[in-house]
Amino acid sequence: MTFFASVGRSTIEKIAYVGGLGIQFWKGLRSSYRVNPITGSRLRWRATVEQMAVLGFGAMPVVCLISGATGLIMAFQGGAELRQFGALQFVINLVGVSMTRELGPLMTAIVVIGRSGSSFSAEIGTMVVTEEVDALRSMAIDPIEFLLAPKYVAMMVMMPCLTIAAVTSGILAGGLFTYFTLDMSLGVYLRATLEVLVLRDIISSMIKAIVFGTIIVHVGCFEGFQVAGGPVGVGRSATAAVVKSIFLVVLADLMATAFFYLFWQ
Repeated sequence: MTFFASVGRSTIEKIAYVGGLGIQFWKGLRSSYRVNPITGSRLRWRATVEQMAVLGFGAMPVVCLISGATGLIMAFQGGAELRQFGALQFVINLVGVSMTRELGPLMTAIVVIGRSGSSFSAEIGTMVVTEEVDALRSMAIDPIEFLLAPKYVAMMVMMPCLTIAAVTSGILAGGLFTYFTLDMSLGVYLRATLEVLVLRDIISSMIKAIVFGTIIVHVGCFEGFQVAGGPVGVGRSATAAVVKSIFLVVLADLMATAFFYLFWQ
């Protein structure tokens, strides 16, 4: 195979992958309203609530711990540099803005990818290998509605909540640094942080959380539906789901940050 043929085939595969994700996203979006307990299926709603418990409450301790450690590390590293200029008080700005705009949503997404993105792929991939997905289709049950829609709705609810918890943990961890270095009480620290943050920071954080959650669900489920090759394929799909989700989340974060920087100041 020539170089140009290899590049062309790889390009076509990537375009087909993005197209498949787009089609799945539209189908999942149309099926999302059917998981509500009023006009939709109570079975789907029960599955959605179970997914909320797994996605949200199960991930909360890990998200808070990692985000708190990240906020404290940022305070130490920023304080080491700002101390040279006598501007140690600007650690409050650094931690508050960075955790809200950037690190809170990103660290949450990475944790959720590791916990749930691979789980989505492995779960659906196993069902594909054991022909359970084919059985659903034979019973006129849409696998997207039955498997993906509850996960998608649960992620849209819990991802912003996890992001808020992550941002709060990181900011509170930065408060430990200011308490021991600047002798600043927690109340003063929180008031100073609220003065630094603006509504744009909070809105951008929630938008990123929703976008990241959408990527995680659809990439994980898409890799699961594409499983081939038996049990070995399930492991490969879980690995691919994690790698591709991280890449797309970081790419989306870059694009969102560039957009907010250029057009929303």
